[in-house]
Amino acid sequence: MTSLLRTAVSAAALLAGVSLASAADLPAYEAPAAIAVSGFTWTGFYVGAHAGYVWGDHDIKTRGKDDMTRSNVDRRLRPPSIGIDGDGWMVGAQAGYNFQLDNSPIVFGVEADISYTDIDDTRRYAIPFDRGPGIIRSSFKQELEFLGTVRGRLGYAFDRVLVYGTGGLAYGKVKTSARFLNNSTGGGTLGFSDRESGVEVGYAVGGGVEYAVTDNITVKGEYLYYDLGDTKLNVNRTALAPVGQSGYRSKFENDGHIARLGVNYKF
Repeated sequence: MTSLLRTAVSAAALLAGVSLASAADLPAYEAPAAIAVSGFTWTGFYVGAHAGYVWGDHDIKTRGKDDMTRSNVDRRLRPPSIGIDGDGWMVGAQAGYNFQLDNSPIVFGVEADISYTDIDDTRRYAIPFDRGPGIIRSSFKQELEFLGTVRGRLGYAFDRVLVYGTGGLAYGKVKTSARFLNNSTGGGTLGFSDRESGVEVGYAVGGGVEYAVTDNITVKGEYLYYDLGDTKLNVNRTALAPVGQSGYRSKFENDGHIARLGVNYKF
């Protein structure tokens, strides 16, 4: 019995030694490498500047107020519809705030900007009066002094690249005028005139791509469409207007397209 017990103990010790030796030969366990997580976030306030180009073809529609002026429009002595260019450069500044959800590529934001523009165009229209020697002339002028927006932004971040859509309020200082001269055989005097100057309000929508060059500097390219509604002029008669003609109504479109580049400093 004692001999049997000694044999069992010896066998167990031998097996334990073999197991320990085998374990010593196995490679050491190594924890998997930690996945690198970007430390960049779009959250924060920012300010910046931008420059770009504005373009659009604005339609001006004119209607007569009485039988005689309506007849003048029907006979094309005054233009029923005429286009005026809304093209020019813009430069301005913007400020905003972005918020990026934790562990998410979704970015919310709000941005306000204001831009100076050099949009200023005059369109003239002239036609022989009943094919006689006299000329009837009409001229229209439109100017956009500045344009501003206050917009929401919703984007998807690919680390340092943000693709976003945007939309909100637009406003701008618009100046318009219409001047209709009498038949040039009568001296070409001013028969009808009106002008308006004021801030028009509408909307802007668009989108863009923004890239974070550093943790604080970002650059972007952006497209916007804006519409400030219509400006309506009462082109009323002057003291020199022909007898029996009360005036005209002219309606100017105030919309356009914007393509611009910008740079921001993120706090």
